[in-house]
Amino acid sequence: MQGGSTSTTSGLDARGLRVGIVRARFNESVTLALEAACRAALHEMGAAEEDITTVTVPGALEVPLALQGLAESARFDALVALGCIIRGETYHFELVAHESGAGVTRVGLDHHIPIANAILTVENATQAQARQHDKGRDAAMVAVEMARLLQHLSTPDDPDHPRSPLGSLSA
Repeated sequence: MQGGSTSTTSGLDARGLRVGIVRARFNESVTLALEAACRAALHEMGAAEEDITTVTVPGALEVPLALQGLAESARFDALVALGCIIRGETYHFELVAHESGAGVTRVGLDHHIPIANAILTVENATQAQARQHDKGRDAAMVAVEMARLLQHLSTPDDPDHPRSPLGSLSA
């Protein structure tokens, strides 16, 4: 979803998908807005409220560990990481941004689950507020699109496909 948010979620179907959201509380006014936009988009795509679970953590560095816990539960089709890191006067911004991003990616790859990363990395609160709605919606769309893609890739319809459970078992 690079290049800006689209105004619609048409074509994406979240019905029956179970989505886990991890929201950092640091910069909470922004992360609450990210979550609200994400949830609204999920509902717009047909997700049921009971299929969306949110857990909160103190900050962006804690997001990957919570994602890992959700992934290990095997209860979710997709996950969403929400947070906001605002540049300060020290190098801490770069460390938090890098480590949280790397952790999110690692959890997705290790557990083979799509994770939409909407941990904002911005210069100031004005930039965060300008992005919170679109990035929350984008995260929902990425999570749904990737969940559907992985479902399609892991369950081929063709019984002759090598990964199909109906494929050849001859020795």
